[in-house]
Amino acid sequence: MTGPTRTNRYLSGNFAPVTEEVTAYDLPVTGRIPAHLNGRYLRTGPNPLGVEDPAAHLWTLGEGMVHGVRIRDGRAEWYRNRWVRSASVADRLGEPRRGGPVDERMDFAPNVQVAGLNGRTFALIEGGLKPYELTYELDTVGACDLGGTPEGYTANAHSVFDPRTRELHSLAFLYGVEAVQHIVMDDTGTVRRATTIPTPGSPYMHDFALTEQYVVLFDGPVVFSAAHLGTGVPFVWDDNHQARVGVMPREGGEVRWFEIAPSLVGHTLNAYEDGTDVVVDIVRHPEGFTIRDVGRSRPTLDRWTVDLAGGGRVREERLDDRVQEFPRLNPRYTGRPYRYGYAAAVELYAPPTGVDNPRPDEGFSNALLKHDLLRGTTEAHEFGRFGAVGEGVFVAGENPAAEDDGYVMAYVHNPERGAADLVILAAQDFGGEPVARIHLPVRVPLGLHGNWVPDGESGAHEIE
Repeated sequence: MTGPTRTNRYLSGNFAPVTEEVTAYDLPVTGRIPAHLNGRYLRTGPNPLGVEDPAAHLWTLGEGMVHGVRIRDGRAEWYRNRWVRSASVADRLGEPRRGGPVDERMDFAPNVQVAGLNGRTFALIEGGLKPYELTYELDTVGACDLGGTPEGYTANAHSVFDPRTRELHSLAFLYGVEAVQHIVMDDTGTVRRATTIPTPGSPYMHDFALTEQYVVLFDGPVVFSAAHLGTGVPFVWDDNHQARVGVMPREGGEVRWFEIAPSLVGHTLNAYEDGTDVVVDIVRHPEGFTIRDVGRSRPTLDRWTVDLAGGGRVREERLDDRVQEFPRLNPRYTGRPYRYGYAAAVELYAPPTGVDNPRPDEGFSNALLKHDLLRGTTEAHEFGRFGAVGEGVFVAGENPAAEDDGYVMAYVHNPERGAADLVILAAQDFGGEPVARIHLPVRVPLGLHGNWVPDGESGAHEIE
């Protein structure tokens, strides 16, 4: 039977994993790719290499697969999808292991983020699991120590690159350890300093925020539970764990903690300073969030304003009450006052009814959102009834004259072809026709995070 109680949504519909690695050249394009775009659009996500018990499968535990499109001189030169060859993936594929030896107890094919740094490409995860380096063509080089410290912390999946200081910041945690580390690297990945921050109760700290002077930490009620190690996701909601937001100087020092309402920060849009206030815009998951089924949460775009001079008050407000995730911005405005943000809408349209027609892609939608935070307005670009879309990445125009002078790129399912398009939207004409649709030969499952990695730059690119 295929009723909703017997179907694992993360193995069906637009979440269903693909089973083959594909290389395709000279991809067809509808419209015109902006001529200055030379580089790769990369995105990763869980793509299990076989599932023993479909009913018990957890989406976040699927081995990472990276999907990439290479663009140059107005042409889409290639598409590739590749599993990250952790030791276990290489063994299951019958291939030699890549790189040096790894601790197989803590080895996994990273599935959360893929990004470029100083001409190199990295697949990233969290919890002390090592990043993996990839070639330009997305083949696996091997596990690496990007951001590694003597205590075993490494660069995490939501590291943030500051384009002004050329520093890469990570807030890294280890499973079950009641401390995190703020790691600062230069644009080659060399660690400059690491600050250890006590975190009683081992909260799950998936993301953080950066301003010009501060690091902003989110301590929520989702905490590590050794009793749940055997379930694959050792985190539970703890009603007794007080939610807090912390503010620490970027160079290290005392963290000032401020209590907030029970919630979990999914991802950060941006943060900045406004006089003695620290303003943080985040996607907030409500009370009761569970990592075991992230698609059933109903996160919203919220703003927390921390009054550093006013006795420790935090003002909480809703910026947009529609359900959304994967917020992004023009990376040149990271840590600075800004106007525009972008996100993937969730359940913009009503799901079908009837137990025999469950909606397998619940948790994602057919639309991207553009937020004008100055005017308090939101514009949606819809892709059609079954045009499932995930995270949209902002890419600046050739000679940008405004913050939103650029493009938003995302993989979108094309139901007419049963395959994906890489869609390029003009951010200043967000609701209009796409500037270009690059037609891929296969479906790209709904996934997690990615980046535009331009060619020909010696420094770091955004990792967020």
